[in-house]
Amino acid sequence: MKSKIHWIAIVFLMAMFSCEAPVKEQIAKEDVIGKPSITLNSDRMTPEVLWSFGRLSDPQVSPDGKTVLYGVSYYSIDKNKGNRDLYTVSTDGSSLAQICETPKSEYNAVWRPDGKKIGFLSYESGSMQIWEMNPDGSSRTQISHIDGGITGFKYSPDQSKVLYTKEVVIETGFEHLYEGLPKASGRLMNDLMYRHWDHWVDTYSHVFIADYDGNTVSNDMDIMKGEKYQAPLKPFGGIEQVDWSADSKVVAYTCKKLYGKAATLSTNSDIYFYNLETGVTKNMTNGMMGFDVAPVFSPDGNFMAWESMERDGYESDKNRLYILNLKTGDMTYATENFDQNAGSISWSADSKTIYFTSDWHGAFQMYSFDLASGDIKQITEGLHDFRSVAVAADVLIGAKQTMAQPTELYAVTLAGDATQITFTNEDLLSQLNMGATEERWIKTHDGEDMQVFVIYPPDFDKNKKYPALLYCKGGPQGPLSQSFHYRWNYQIMAANDYIIVAPARRGVSGFGQAWQEQISGDYHGKSMQDYLTAIDVVSQEAFIDNDRLGAIGASAGGYAVFYLAGNHEGRFKAFIAHDGIFNEEAQYLETEEMWFENWDKGGPFWEKDNKVAQEVYKHSPHKYVQNWDTPILIIHGELDYRVVVTQGMTAFNAAILRDVPAEYLYFPDENHWVLKPQNGILWQRTFFDWLDKWLK
Repeated sequence: MKSKIHWIAIVFLMAMFSCEAPVKEQIAKEDVIGKPSITLNSDRMTPEVLWSFGRLSDPQVSPDGKTVLYGVSYYSIDKNKGNRDLYTVSTDGSSLAQICETPKSEYNAVWRPDGKKIGFLSYESGSMQIWEMNPDGSSRTQISHIDGGITGFKYSPDQSKVLYTKEVVIETGFEHLYEGLPKASGRLMNDLMYRHWDHWVDTYSHVFIADYDGNTVSNDMDIMKGEKYQAPLKPFGGIEQVDWSADSKVVAYTCKKLYGKAATLSTNSDIYFYNLETGVTKNMTNGMMGFDVAPVFSPDGNFMAWESMERDGYESDKNRLYILNLKTGDMTYATENFDQNAGSISWSADSKTIYFTSDWHGAFQMYSFDLASGDIKQITEGLHDFRSVAVAADVLIGAKQTMAQPTELYAVTLAGDATQITFTNEDLLSQLNMGATEERWIKTHDGEDMQVFVIYPPDFDKNKKYPALLYCKGGPQGPLSQSFHYRWNYQIMAANDYIIVAPARRGVSGFGQAWQEQISGDYHGKSMQDYLTAIDVVSQEAFIDNDRLGAIGASAGGYAVFYLAGNHEGRFKAFIAHDGIFNEEAQYLETEEMWFENWDKGGPFWEKDNKVAQEVYKHSPHKYVQNWDTPILIIHGELDYRVVVTQGMTAFNAAILRDVPAEYLYFPDENHWVLKPQNGILWQRTFFDWLDKWLK
């Protein structure tokens, strides 16, 4: 991820107003990773600069609606790790305060319902536990001592209990075979989903409830005891998939109550209610066959809203807003006539309105749904991503980013007026010259309208000729929007004097469900033509050098690069594929979530009468390797269990055997992403070293 500057490892002594140290010894300044103080020698983005940005996350509005609590992570390149501290700011942007500056990160920070304390998770005691402090950061106290630590928590509205999530060790039935063999390293398995994303599946995540007396957590109980299921859903589900009812008598949680082979073939998760008084668990979305996740109870206790997908096995189905009337049992499909996704659900204080975010035409906006009328209203406009919305006293609080600005918080009126209230990266951004982003619409090969973003170098001169990069989006479904990415960052590419062409090809969300769904079973077809049309049209500009075109992408974008390498008719002079799918038949039996393979590929390759599947496998990128003649850089991580490392290795081997110039960047400790600072910088340096070699 992404003129040499001083490393980000700038540290500070703890100030008098910072959080109290969890141990008696003074915290040495070299143990604290804080905000770097950087003066740049150039106004161009570099890998070191990219890793110097503070990464703001998880805003939480106080119970009185006047203050926002949030976290910012900074990274040390020298230490090869990051640290997250907590901040508060008034909803009008005043009274900014850093309330923590410690060597241990604070996570899952929330306001206690009475507003008198802030609860958070920390490793300070040696395992992840619940801690509390005053809103100014003082009186830091550990309140839980749960064996093995926890992964998330929420206070009950009446403040008498907490729920938390914790990993529970799986009993395999093979334990007797390991008796007396403490050094045995072999793994024995007899079912699927034995590894997921980047880890071997040795535990389940369960939901627990416990008493809370204002000082300690006690009398905890696993409400899923004995169940072989995950709640929240892995690998990306968090505490947002669990919620308390307004009267503190019910816990709602997201779970897919399937195991092994059945779990890897299905996306059928449901919302379950656990009644604390009766001990009874009830499936509230029984018969709804796709993903049902993220329950949110209304403040008045009358409703629950959640995100729902319709079809089992389709992880990129329309994300629908659903509402359950808890008194009548009636369900409302709130976004039935809204051909967009809905996420990040929040209720108004009077329970009459639901706010959510949705992507449309390359940007995420805030929307409202009125329960009485059923009307949906778009609140914000512009070329930006509002990825979350929270309700404050008289405004909405949104986390906003653009291609040229990392996430910051904004106060947004119901009329859509947005005021920036945090300026985490103001000093760094003021020293950088960012390239312009242009939105274009072009005609595809089959006459459809397609959005394309063109990102220009800083100080762009239309009288010069520039090399250009075709950006191939991953997914393959999902948004191509205004994300400020810390690896596939458009601005750092532009800062290296490349023009980036980023088409919203078939499969991209935000253009209606039909556009998004077209790519399933047709990776090699219309989306590939969309890529070629985009680069052909934009490269007609006089300022683009047609002899210096490259194509880059990761995951499904890596698939696209591998495919284009054998089907580009001499357009490109260099390729980069990160964690890409090279051999579709091998991928079918190597990956972990089989529902994805079955939906998007149509089924297994051995079903010879399956026309969709046979067409997919016939066009697997490895079937065109005989056409490869263009230099290619291949990148892959050992811990990527979604697209396994052999996909990258075999592609690299094929290139070398065909005498195609190639390099292979291998990370033994990274997954589908590149998350460690020094690996991220190596990634960027290798990326541009390769492009400069062949395109400059």
